[in-house]
Amino acid sequence: MCFSESGKKMTHKITSIFCLHTGLDMSDFAERLRLLRESRQLTQTRLAELIEVDPRAYNRWERGTIAPHLDTLIRIADVLQVSLDELVGRKPLSTESRIRNHSLNSLWQQADTLPDQEQQALILVIDSFVKKSMVEKAVGRPANVTKRAATLATARTPKRTSLAPA
Repeated sequence: MCFSESGKKMTHKITSIFCLHTGLDMSDFAERLRLLRESRQLTQTRLAELIEVDPRAYNRWERGTIAPHLDTLIRIADVLQVSLDELVGRKPLSTESRIRNHSLNSLWQQADTLPDQEQQALILVIDSFVKKSMVEKAVGRPANVTKRAATLATARTPKRTSLAPA
């Protein structure tokens, strides 16, 4: 027995019609959804947050007991950075490199529209963070970013001088 996204019981006949009409098997979709989520290193709860649904509903999709609505499928495809056809298994998954973090991917797409000079500056900033992280891993201790930020803020703040005569 399957359930709709709202939790109402659907007959096996309706599910069969859906599968026949779309040519999709719900268990195949559920497995593909799980594999895509795991390949992006997302938990079910985190993906549910990103697509703004209840984690319990998401869990049911991965178990194949219910199917998400079209608007939800679109949000899932956007967050997982796949086409709808790739998401539902009508086309093979693209081998194109993807950024797993949804927020970072969104910023990256926006940064891609920046002028070349600003992109070069961004590359330098990102490169410095990556190199810093690599050094910290090699040394075996993470830098205290909060302490550094406070030190930098103090160093950049101009010292106030008294206007009163001495």
